Amino acid sequence: MLSDAITRAMTQSAHVVDVSYNGEEADRALATYEYGLVLLDIGLPTIDGFEVLKRLRNRRNAVPVLVLTVRDGIEDRIAGLDLGADDYLAKPFHLSELEARVRALIRRSHSSASSELIHGRLRLDMAGRRLFCDDNPVELSARELAVIELLLLKEGKVVTKQQIIDHLYGWEDASNSNAVEVFVYRLRKKIEPSGTDIRTVRGMGYLIEKHAG
Repeated sequence: MLSDAITRAMTQSAHVVDVSYNGEEADRALATYEYGLVLLDIGLPTIDGFEVLKRLRNRRNAVPVLVLTVRDGIEDRIAGLDLGADDYLAKPFHLSELEARVRALIRRSHSSASSELIHGRLRLDMAGRRLFCDDNPVELSARELAVIELLLLKEGKVVTKQQIIDHLYGWEDASNSNAVEVFVYRLRKKIEPSGTDIRTVRGMGYLIEKHAG
């Protein structure tokens, strides 16, 4: 029930969610796919969350990890943090607090201290899930918003098409590389008045930048 509630909340906030119900499955997923954040329950069957976290960090994977557990003793908190957890939330908790902690960890992983991402005249409100040009809202679909968020989070770096696909689609979704080109095309049109462009870097991916000149 908690997993379903978290999945619904994260999906409504335009996050793509994959769910593993035991430690072995979680470990395989983390060894195979690239994620932006891990919500890790300590009380997992087969292997517990601490072992999943230990294996993750042994692979030099620095993905932010938020530990969820009913164990709120100081020893467990110390153990989780020493194994490489970035934050710790004891059950029961409010979903609104979980969402705020998720946003904070994502910002921190991209060296951003603010809940807003600003690029020239564009401003993305990560908490409110809205994009603005100056103070005027830019109407975007959920997946268009997810694409511009990824590009802004990785400002100055080329974002590959595969990274965008992974950001847009979960395990059970039918991914489509051609759809990425459609989303980027639509975004270019919508953000053009801001003086910002999404440049195609041939053979590599996309880069967000200000118009030349």
